[in-house]
Amino acid sequence: MPKTNRILIIVTNVGEFEKVGYRTGLWLGELTHFWDVAQEAGFRMDIASPSGGYVPIDPESLMLPETGHALGLDGKVHKHYEDRAFMDRLVDTMKVADADAAAYDAIYMTGGHGVCFDFRNEDLAKRTAAFWEDGKIVSAVCHGPAGLLEARLSGGSYLIDGKDLTGFSWKEEELVKRDRAVPYRLEDELKKRGARYGKAVIPFKSHVVQDGRLITGQNPASAAAVGEAVVKRLKEA
Repeated sequence: MPKTNRILIIVTNVGEFEKVGYRTGLWLGELTHFWDVAQEAGFRMDIASPSGGYVPIDPESLMLPETGHALGLDGKVHKHYEDRAFMDRLVDTMKVADADAAAYDAIYMTGGHGVCFDFRNEDLAKRTAAFWEDGKIVSAVCHGPAGLLEARLSGGSYLIDGKDLTGFSWKEEELVKRDRAVPYRLEDELKKRGARYGKAVIPFKSHVVQDGRLITGQNPASAAAVGEAVVKRLKEA
C-alpha cells in the first residue's frame, strides 16, 4: 500500500479510577515526546480516543521536576502544555471507530492509567488488528499495550501471541502506589495473551522492545525512543 506519512495516535477518555478517588487520564509526555520525534521526521498525526471528544490529562504528568516526582513534567512537555493550539487537539478528538486504518502508516497507543479502563474495547481491537494485517506498524508505550490485549487476527489468534513486547511493569505500579487501584496487572495480562514480556532491570528507565512491526515501550521515559523506533522503521519501509 502507498505511504501516507500519517500516524494515528490513540489516547484515553477516562479521567478517574473506578475503585479509588485518584484522578488520571493521558500521561501528557507520552503524547508529546512521541509527537516531537515524529513531527521532526515529517509525519503528520491525528489523535483519536475510544469515545471521541474530550481527553483528560493525568494531573501527576503535569508535575514539575523540582517537586521530586519521579516522572515529572519536563521543559518540552510544558511547551506543549502552554500551547493553546496543541492542547485544543485534546478537546474534541475523533472516535477510534471513525478512524480509517488505510489512511495511516502506523498506530501509536499512549498511556496513563485511564487506558486500563477504556483501551480494552472492540473498536480499538479491530482497528489495531487492521493495522497489523495491512502490514503497518503497531506501537504503544507504558499502559498503552492494554490496547493490544483484545486484538485478534483474522485467524482468531491474539495479535501479541508469541511476540516480544513490554509495558508498565508491576514493580513500577507498586512504586507509584497504584497497585491497589488498577483493574488488572498489565504485565500479567500481556503474558496471558501469549506475549513474551520483558522489562528493564531498573524501573522507570527507558526500555523499548521491537518485534518486527510491533514496537512497545515500558514507561513514560520510553516514549521518545518508541517514536524514534517507529520513524526508523517507517523510513526503512
